[in-house]
Amino acid sequence: MKNTLPVLALILSIIVMSCRKDFNTVPSYGKLQFSKDTVFLDTIFSNIGSATYNLKVYNKSNKTITIPEIKLENGNTSNYRLNVDGLAGDNFNNIDILANDSIYIFIETTIDVNAVTNPLYTDKILFDTGENQQDVALVTLVQDAHFIFPSKSSSGIETLTIDGKETEIQGRFLTDEELTFTNKKPYVIYGYAAVPPSKTLTIEAGAKIHFHNNSGLIIDKDANLKANGTLGEKVIFEGDRLEHQFSEIPGQWGVIWIREGSYDNELNHAQIKNGTVGLLVDGQDTSSPTLTIKNTEIYNSSNYGVLGRNTHIEGENLVIGSAGQSALACTFGGKYTFTHATFANFWNNSIRQLPSVLVNNHITYINTSNEEVTEINDLVAANFTNCIIEGNNNVEFVLDRIDGTTFNYMIENCLIKFNDFNNSFADNNELNFEDSLHYQNNILNGEPNFKDVTRNEFIIGENSDAINKAKASAVSEDILGITRSPSPDMGAYQHITF
Repeated sequence: MKNTLPVLALILSIIVMSCRKDFNTVPSYGKLQFSKDTVFLDTIFSNIGSATYNLKVYNKSNKTITIPEIKLENGNTSNYRLNVDGLAGDNFNNIDILANDSIYIFIETTIDVNAVTNPLYTDKILFDTGENQQDVALVTLVQDAHFIFPSKSSSGIETLTIDGKETEIQGRFLTDEELTFTNKKPYVIYGYAAVPPSKTLTIEAGAKIHFHNNSGLIIDKDANLKANGTLGEKVIFEGDRLEHQFSEIPGQWGVIWIREGSYDNELNHAQIKNGTVGLLVDGQDTSSPTLTIKNTEIYNSSNYGVLGRNTHIEGENLVIGSAGQSALACTFGGKYTFTHATFANFWNNSIRQLPSVLVNNHITYINTSNEEVTEINDLVAANFTNCIIEGNNNVEFVLDRIDGTTFNYMIENCLIKFNDFNNSFADNNELNFEDSLHYQNNILNGEPNFKDVTRNEFIIGENSDAINKAKASAVSEDILGITRSPSPDMGAYQHITF
């Protein structure tokens, strides 16, 4: 004990010395500067927390100052939360800023739309009092929404039973009352919302569907999806983070999965953004398409824009932008027809191994015996007409065939990027662009002259090699509703002058 007391005294003295200011300060005198005069916390959904925003507070003087008080104008009734220089709260006293230095203030909010009188919610951060008081405004728009989520109990979160087997997919089947999505309020989905067998999910023009992380939509067998927007009121599928910094971030949610046995699915005038896989389409029915997709844009998918597996897809006026693997992958055979489509993969978040468009007749997987198995299937048709296939890799179009099945394809009046500098595909007979039985009137390595690939703006300009090089087809208008000329342009867009 005799030896312990000196040690404790030494520790206490160190603590006291470390807490003591070793500088002199003067009171703040109303000359603070700020990184912004208003902090816009963008749009949030009711009762869903915002991202964290920051405000930088500068002391441009050559003296260290003390701000007597920093607080929210609405005090402890405010829906905003502050963290000032590492301290959380709504009221802070005697905050020091060194000469020619600054501090950070971090701001978050969660708002119940039913508890506020105006969906444009505002408050202020007040600095100091009296004549020296300065302020920074806080502004948030809060939206009401329909929330769809699985139940939660003591045993965990509800999971889906598919084909009579319980899965680990968190989610639930939609009720009959939920099978029409309107444009009155946005829909926010947690987990996977599934359309039950023999049911139809109808999504009206202008509807907005937002998915939380690891969430998505499943169209079960014998069910279907009818999402028919208009040019002026598109159907939007994207993540549930509405803040500006999340607007172009891939992989924020899961996938729209059309299962084998689903039929007559329709997407028209839709936009799918920032998922892991935009559309996963399984199962083939050669008599009618599993999916008909028109006037639709798919951007920023962390894996695939559209992944088809032995299925039947017909698309026109389709635009698929950046994807971590392929913009379009038609795998394990099937039947595919695309007219006036633009596949433009300028992914720049990582090294991309696959081309913008991949077509094959096989699939490889590990079976229950831990053995690698490759299966092959008929490619009934892969027809590309009046398309642009581009990207930032040298080779953006690959047909990958394993012998033993039908492998039918026709590529005509397309602009294709294919620079096989290393002769990696020299032995691939399916990539013989001189074969007139499969390739007609195509342009290799031409200039598409896109408006801005970094912003997924793939309309073509007046210097494009795709102008007037398409063949006449039944798709008489482009994706923007512009009438095509008798000698139309390749791709989803008629050209414009930038």
